[in-house]
Amino acid sequence: MNKTVFSLLSAALVATSLSVQAIEDKLVVVTSFPKDLTKQFKTAFEKKHPGVKVEMLKKKTTAGIKYIQETATNNNSDLFWASAPDAFEVLKGDGLLAKYTSSAKGIPDKVGAYPINDPDGYYTGFAAAGYGIMWNTRYLKAKKLPVPAQWSDLEKPVYHNHVGMSAPSRSGTTHLTVETLLQGDGWEKGWAKWKNIAGNFKTVTERSFGVPDGVNSGAFGIGIVIDFFGLSSKGSGFPVDFVYPKTTTLVPANIGIIKDAPHPQAAKAFIDFLLSDQGQTILLDKKIRRLPVNPKTYAKAPANFPNPFKDSSIGAAVKFDVQLSKARYNLVNSMFDVMITYRLDDLREATKAIQDAEAAKGDKKLIAEAKALVAALPITEAQAADPEFANIFKKKRKKATDKVTGRQAEVEQQWDDMVKANYAKAIKLANQAH
Repeated sequence: MNKTVFSLLSAALVATSLSVQAIEDKLVVVTSFPKDLTKQFKTAFEKKHPGVKVEMLKKKTTAGIKYIQETATNNNSDLFWASAPDAFEVLKGDGLLAKYTSSAKGIPDKVGAYPINDPDGYYTGFAAAGYGIMWNTRYLKAKKLPVPAQWSDLEKPVYHNHVGMSAPSRSGTTHLTVETLLQGDGWEKGWAKWKNIAGNFKTVTERSFGVPDGVNSGAFGIGIVIDFFGLSSKGSGFPVDFVYPKTTTLVPANIGIIKDAPHPQAAKAFIDFLLSDQGQTILLDKKIRRLPVNPKTYAKAPANFPNPFKDSSIGAAVKFDVQLSKARYNLVNSMFDVMITYRLDDLREATKAIQDAEAAKGDKKLIAEAKALVAALPITEAQAADPEFANIFKKKRKKATDKVTGRQAEVEQQWDDMVKANYAKAIKLANQAH
């Protein structure tokens, strides 16, 4: 063998050896995604990269952010994998993500009106998601309820005690749903709509997946969910369906490498795998049913599967502002909890009293006063936009009895006093009206 050939072979062997060695034997992923999704990707990735052990560290979105922040000085995690782009913006703002741009081909710049990847390269979109309404077809038929199509439908008296949703403070995807309506309809109209819908709630679930579980089982008939909850339940054979209301948004579900990741090559390989033909196709599995970001993958999708690259109406009505959502993230969650989650019984009673008064064709002036009391907000949009004010909301309450302290506690107490008094007065006026 001549020296040139030997040198080339040696170089090739060294390069092959380095590429094999480059990927580490472990990968730690902090994720809010359910096991139905993570297990499939873990199994497929480990099969493609023998010798790599993937550990999925399951945490809700907000808990995942907190975990990464608290362990930053001694980081043992490689990837953050979740739906909410504003969560990634928080970590990016804290300097806790590392740049990486995958060489995957065929991914457009946008889905709907939203960029698929972070323009600065700190996180990558691997699937798209929209927000909407799922319902149990048998439940609606048994109760003789119409099929809802728009958010405004859920304000109607016919749906009283038939709707479920989780709280935005407990779910990053629910936060995006709440924020979408606030941005799509405006601050005052958006909050009024949420209160009217919430007045028809049967429950506010502890976790986001409690909503599809409740609809699947018929515990309540209608759920406000991220699209894949409805699509995967339908794909798994439950008697359910799903619709995108006009006021929805399409945003990418994302993945990003955590700063000082102990296994950076494995982390990069996992992102590349998510964007590969194999990874994008896994998204179509009947238990997952997420919207791929590669338009070509939709050729393999089941009949009537939504395709945002062909159906431009999905998410077209709202140009979602992630910076706005990030800036008032905790404030919006606190407002929802104070006005809805922890005053649900009062709100439900006020809503029912107003509905009954309207059905009885009662005094219009008193009914209008009652509605205005329910819709009243403790702060304006301008106040919510003040960074100094928004920044006092640091702690979230997992339940009403959890204690918050300092300025946040003072403000939340003022809000609660106002809301409680308004709902009580609204009930009184509505009852007087008929």
